[in-house]
Amino acid sequence: MTPVDIFTLISGVLVGFTLGVIGGGGSILALPLLLYVVGMKDPHVAIGTSALAVAANAFANLVQHARAGTVKWPCALVFGASGVIGALIGSTLGKMVAGQHLLVLFAGVMIVVGVSMLRGKSGGGDPGVRITRPIAVRLVVIGLLAGLLSGFFGIGGGFLIVPGIMLGSGMPILNAVGSSLFSVGAFGSATAFNYALSGLVDWRVAGFFIAGGVVGGVAGMQTAIRLADHKGLLTRIFAFVLLAVAAYMLFRSLGGIGS
Repeated sequence: MTPVDIFTLISGVLVGFTLGVIGGGGSILALPLLLYVVGMKDPHVAIGTSALAVAANAFANLVQHARAGTVKWPCALVFGASGVIGALIGSTLGKMVAGQHLLVLFAGVMIVVGVSMLRGKSGGGDPGVRITRPIAVRLVVIGLLAGLLSGFFGIGGGFLIVPGIMLGSGMPILNAVGSSLFSVGAFGSATAFNYALSGLVDWRVAGFFIAGGVVGGVAGMQTAIRLADHKGLLTRIFAFVLLAVAAYMLFRSLGGIGS
């Protein structure tokens, strides 16, 4: 095992742990970790690799939510199917943008995510929601847009998908979190597939990152149970971490553009 493999494993553990503790938004750290800790040089390869790792971790977590009965499958499938189309379009556009410019835009997304986490979310909704034609139309439109952004930036997009599913269907946040994992996995798979067609996925790094994510996810869920009463504080701390990382990415990326 090389030093790069060890750094990749540690990075995967960090992302998996964060996802386990606070849920949506944690996977957005995958790209900066691959760039600045693992040391990947090409932003596009880092995006394609992180998309694959995030997709694998999302499907692993989906199994647990499905067993718990929190997934609203009709809504999840409609949202996910339309979003895959958007992810393929978005990832195609993302490959056409210069790497440093893409990182500047990505840092902007991190700022939006950090601010949205500080604002918090409402958890209300109808736990018995059933899909209807109006709901299906809303899910298709919102899913397409969420998939487009997810594919363009190579992120899981849970921070977009959870509120999107809630807006489109009216389901509670607990069901939206469980249902969103199908879309996170599907969007990430579509993005990774598109990048892989261009040779922009490092399969070895992805394998170690996924392995680390599984270990970190288990530890994160156990920690979340012990710190359940402090989840709001943990989320705010993570939001500030995101804002700090975004500032660092802007500093590095804008410097790269100017040089």
